[in-house]
Amino acid sequence: MDSLKKRWGITSNYQFVIIFIVFAINGSLSAKISSFAMNYFGVNNENTHWVFYYLFLLLLVLPVYPFMLIFFGYLFGQSKFFFPFSKKMLKSMGLGFIFKNY
Repeated sequence: MDSLKKRWGITSNYQFVIIFIVFAINGSLSAKISSFAMNYFGVNNENTHWVFYYLFLLLLVLPVYPFMLIFFGYLFGQSKFFFPFSKKMLKSMGLGFIFKNY
C-alpha cells in the first residue's frame, strides 16, 4: 500500500480510500451507462456476435470514462490526482488534443 501511495504521490490513507471510492463509483456507473446505451441501440448478446458486442461496448465506454473520473474526482476533492490521470488516459487513446492547453 505504501508503494502505491508513493507512486501516486498521495500522503494519507484517507486520500487513498477516497481515490478507491471514486474508482469504484466510476466503474459501477460506467457499467450502468454502457448497459443503458446498449439497450438504447438495441444491441445485446442474442442479436449480435460477441466480438462486435464487446467492441461496441468498449467504443461506448472508453471515451466517457476519463471525463467521469474528472467529474467524480472533483466532487470528492481529488481533482489534483484525477485530472493528470485522466489526461494521460485520453492521450493514450489519441484524444489528448482535448486538454492540449492544460
